[in-house]
Amino acid sequence: MTVQNLATQVPFTTKDGSTIRSLLDRTNAPVRQQSLAEARVPAGVATERHYHRASEEFYYVLDGSGRMHLGDEVRVVGPGDAILIPAGTWHFIAAESDLLFLCCCAPPYSHDDTFFV
Repeated sequence: MTVQNLATQVPFTTKDGSTIRSLLDRTNAPVRQQSLAEARVPAGVATERHYHRASEEFYYVLDGSGRMHLGDEVRVVGPGDAILIPAGTWHFIAAESDLLFLCCCAPPYSHDDTFFV
């Protein structure tokens, strides 16, 4: 059985600029097909516009509010909102207040699968 506690995970900054703590991914568990992380974006900050060629993502907002930019759409999001980000879709999130969300990726998140051009 693999159990990871959030408090034991070291935060790092992803290529898009969010600060995450991996709960379960290839670096800390025998994960092959997905990853789960806690992400934080401070109020007034936005992640960099990007896409993932292979990974489909889910964001699940736990606290705070922001504007989710997905392709040509923009929507205000807050606690309880689950957001589907299809692979290959340009996206970023702009925090209106300190934003805390879970990020699930399948296949697992990888810096090498994050594109800006």
